Amino acid sequence: MAADIETVASSPARTIGVMSSYGVGKFLAEFFTGAFGALVFFYFEIEIGLKTWMVTLALIIYSLWNAINDPVIGFLTEKPTRLSQKLGRRFPWIIFGALIWAFSFVLIFYVPQSIRGNNGAVFAWLVLTICLYDTLYSVWEVNYQSTFVDKFRSHTARNKAASIAIAIGVLGIAAGALLPTFVVEYSIFEPTYIDNSFTFITNGWIFSIAGFVLIFAMIPGVKETPKMIKRYMKSVESDEPKEGFFKQLRKAFTHRNFVAFILLFFFYQAATMSLTGSIHYVGKYFLGNVNKTTLIFAGMLVGALVSIPLWYYLLKRVKDNQKMITIAALSIGVCFIPLIFLRTQIGFIIAMVFWGMSFGGFWLIMTPAMADSIDEIVVKTGKRNDGIFLGFRAFFGRLSYAVQALSFWAIHELTGLDTTTEGATQTPIALWGINFHTGLIPCILVLVGALVFWRLNTLNKDKVAKIKTQLTEMDL
Repeated sequence: MAADIETVASSPARTIGVMSSYGVGKFLAEFFTGAFGALVFFYFEIEIGLKTWMVTLALIIYSLWNAINDPVIGFLTEKPTRLSQKLGRRFPWIIFGALIWAFSFVLIFYVPQSIRGNNGAVFAWLVLTICLYDTLYSVWEVNYQSTFVDKFRSHTARNKAASIAIAIGVLGIAAGALLPTFVVEYSIFEPTYIDNSFTFITNGWIFSIAGFVLIFAMIPGVKETPKMIKRYMKSVESDEPKEGFFKQLRKAFTHRNFVAFILLFFFYQAATMSLTGSIHYVGKYFLGNVNKTTLIFAGMLVGALVSIPLWYYLLKRVKDNQKMITIAALSIGVCFIPLIFLRTQIGFIIAMVFWGMSFGGFWLIMTPAMADSIDEIVVKTGKRNDGIFLGFRAFFGRLSYAVQALSFWAIHELTGLDTTTEGATQTPIALWGINFHTGLIPCILVLVGALVFWRLNTLNKDKVAKIKTQLTEMDL
């Protein structure tokens, strides 16, 4: 296994350590992403009182910003810096970008008291802080994801590294969802208004401090090996003219299997964000207490962790990432169905255990499946410009927030959700609306994504094996 990641490790134990350290990056990303998806819409709509359509518009602007931000950052960070010869192409971007990004999270919730009640000012605060947060996230995360493709190059290494990273990343998702349930408190509207929005700021500081610690734990896993640096510097020193950003942008969408993966990822991410963003509405309007959502998230965690060894075993037997990710996506879609009807804590816990089992499989297979499609592009083009392709993935991941925001806005408007009252006073149709954006909308999204991927994708295990042989021959 040590040979699979070149000279990163001198022993199996060291190899596992490097892969685990890389997995901390998954924990870090999902830790913050889970909290962002679960809290931001709810915080600004319910706690701050910003009009629902304005929260929606802010998240659409955020998604449009991604259309520029993520691919451009992926393109720009492919270029060498003064630190490239010593530290590599990506390592400086990952560390310095992540350190600043972790602090930016708390700013989102730090809405000054002086502007609360002023919809225009609060809207501007939301747009500026989430766009800053996303820009800094892209700087480190695009480079972090690109490191996987170059560092773990064989089928065996990728599956093992992905399995470790997924197990650690699932803990990050759970921590991002669970931690706020111990810190935040919903504001009380009846019979007397009690403002508890400050607890969201406290939660933000806890996340930022934890982020600093996680970043340092990630260093061994993202540090580039001498061979990786040498390979990059050799490509930089080539006399071959470099392609411009827009030319690379156009070319990215000519690769059918890459497009198939990106579309599946988009639909999956939109479904997951809808579920994540719904949980605090479930807590407030179905269960009446934020603490009751803790066991729901715990159910998802248990299901995911229990399922990972099973999915890993199946992946080793089938040896076809593309087929397995299709199966996992279909499984997730089916597991959304019970959430359309549930209203009790025990019902949600049981349903989330099964949902977590499907989710664990998709998450395990997602990164190796993406790496297969990027390897195909590398063979076709003779170049390893992973950053720009990971920038496209990051953009479509963030575009899912716009889908979440639009569906929440439409459902809340159509069903008449009253954001100024407690759950007991909501109309039956308003409560069904919460069920719809918890289960029905995500179910449709992920099943559509699985169908699109199945129709577009042409990769199989034989093609992937041939591609890996060509990569070895091309020394890419």
